[in-house]
Amino acid sequence: MPAMTGSENRVLVTGGGGFIGGHLVAELLRQGREVRSVDCKPLSEWHQILDGVDNRVLDVSLLDACREAVDGVSEVFNLAADMGGMGFIEGNKALCMLSVLPSTHVLMAARDAGVERFFYSSSACVYAAEKQQTPEVPALKEADAYPAMPEDGYGWEKLFSERMCRHFMEDFGFETRVARYHNVYGPEGTWTGGREKAPAAICRKVAEAAISGSGQIEIWGDGHQTRSFMYIDDCVQGSLMIAEGPRVDPINLGSSELVTINGLVDIVEEIAGVKLERNYKLDAPQGVRGRNSDNALIQETYGWEPSISLREGLEKTYAWVSEQVQKQLASSSA
Repeated sequence: MPAMTGSENRVLVTGGGGFIGGHLVAELLRQGREVRSVDCKPLSEWHQILDGVDNRVLDVSLLDACREAVDGVSEVFNLAADMGGMGFIEGNKALCMLSVLPSTHVLMAARDAGVERFFYSSSACVYAAEKQQTPEVPALKEADAYPAMPEDGYGWEKLFSERMCRHFMEDFGFETRVARYHNVYGPEGTWTGGREKAPAAICRKVAEAAISGSGQIEIWGDGHQTRSFMYIDDCVQGSLMIAEGPRVDPINLGSSELVTINGLVDIVEEIAGVKLERNYKLDAPQGVRGRNSDNALIQETYGWEPSISLREGLEKTYAWVSEQVQKQLASSSA
C-alpha cells in the first residue's frame, strides 16, 4: 500500500486535550499520521501536549469552529464531550446533554468537508437501566440499548448521537463508526477534582491513605456494585480497529472482566501494600448496580478482545496517580 500524503494522512481528534484523546493522538503519531488535535480547554489544562501535533483551542460546540477543525482532514475521531465520573454525570445532566452540540456540529462539518470516515465515541451509559439493576447483571449486548431507557442526561445524549451517525450514513452515504466505551482508565487521566472515575478515585484515596498513614478509605455506595474497566491502551487500539473496520452498527469496546468496587479496592490495596478500614458513603452517587461488556460481537467481527488485565492496568495507573498525589502534597507544603 503506498504511503499516505497530505490530507489523506491527516486525522482530526476532537477532545484531544482529554484523557482518551491524548492517548489516541500519541498512538496516531507513532503510526506516522499527521494529527490535528482540538479541545475547548486552554492548552495549559490539556492532559497531554505532544510535539509535532497541530494543537488548536477550538470550541466544537460551534459549527464555524468545527469547519475550521475539519478543514483538510481525511478522518475524524470525535471524542469531544462534557463528562466525568458518576459524581459529575448525576449532578450535571443538562451539561451532559449539551454535548449534543459538538456531536452534531462535528458530524455536519465533517460530512460537508468530504471527510472519508468518522468515528464517534459513545458510552455504555446508553444501555437500558432496567438491565443493570443487580450486581450479578448479565453482560450487556449491543441490542440491549433498546427499548431505550439510558442513563439520564449523558446516556440519552450518547444514544441520540449514535442515531445521528446512523442516519448520516443512511441518508448521505457518510461512513461512520461507533464504539460504546466501557469505563476507560489509566495514567494521564483525571484523578481528582470531581470528574475522576472509580479506578482513579480509588487509586488516589489509597495513595493518600498510604502516604498519610490514616488507615481509612471512603467508598461510594456499599461496595457491592459491579463494573468492568478497560485500560487505556486497549481502548486506543480497539478504537483504531473499529474506525477502519467493517462494522457499521455500534459495538461494545470494553473489558468483560467484572469486579465489585470492593474488589477494585482490594486490588489497589494489594498494589500499595496497605489494608484500610472502609467507610461506606451510602448516599453518594453510585450509578447502576451492575454493568459489564458482552464482547461476543467484537470477537466475532474482529477476533479481538482487550488484552490487559485489571491487575496489570491498575498497577500502572496506581504508580502514576501515587506520583501525582506526592507531587501535590510536596507543592502544598513548599
